[in-house]
Amino acid sequence: MCSLSANMLLPTKLKPAYSDKRGNSTNSLLVSNTRSKRKNQSVVPMARLFGPAIFESSKLKVLFLGVDDKKHPPTLPRTYTLTHSDITAKLTLAISHSINNSQLEGWANRLYRDEVVAEWKKVKGDMSLHVHCHISGGHFLLDLFPKLRYYIFSKELPVVLKAIVHGDGNLLNNYPDLQEALVWVYFHSNADEFNRVECWGPLWEATSSDGHRTQTLPQTRCKDECSCCFPQVSSIPWSHSLSNEGVTDYPGTQAEGMPKPEKL
Repeated sequence: MCSLSANMLLPTKLKPAYSDKRGNSTNSLLVSNTRSKRKNQSVVPMARLFGPAIFESSKLKVLFLGVDDKKHPPTLPRTYTLTHSDITAKLTLAISHSINNSQLEGWANRLYRDEVVAEWKKVKGDMSLHVHCHISGGHFLLDLFPKLRYYIFSKELPVVLKAIVHGDGNLLNNYPDLQEALVWVYFHSNADEFNRVECWGPLWEATSSDGHRTQTLPQTRCKDECSCCFPQVSSIPWSHSLSNEGVTDYPGTQAEGMPKPEKL
């Protein structure tokens, strides 16, 4: 997953560290090589930011925390917490019954907010995967680049979904019907333009960068206790109002007493 931190500031063209006025051919070659390397270094972040998003399974670490891949999600809550390391460029995916808060601790994660969390839901008998991303709100640095962060998250989410499909492969192999489950993406932002919900189609299509996406809302669960909706309470307590069609507080995304994004 492309970093939402360091790559937001693209390096400018670097000047040569030194020059030799004596015209020594060996030194000229060294200067040329140095310029070439530095030019390539300046291109790499640009390529990662605007180039194709590629999933590499070798860079994915998967943690199973108290879950069983033989249990279908309507039986027990199943939540994904995915984080990215700027140092190692590796992804860590925790599969558990609720958000793995230990992944979200530390100043860097609170500063960059580049985690992605998701959970399986059954609403009126239909399975769906609900994915949450934090775009802006919380501190002024996030508020400076909401459009860029929305772009990066949108570009990298197919990689995130591929990581989930790969990391939880046994579950999806045992229950191939989950590949047909709709994927709903929640972009949390204090800017109305990017505070939205999008339907990315079935899971098999959502993992593709060419997938069809629409700005719409998922159906709501039954108001009364029933057996066709699960879980009754979301394991992702990210509270905020949605800008889609003026609809606010989608049931299942709010936990009582949780702050809104601009106060996180």
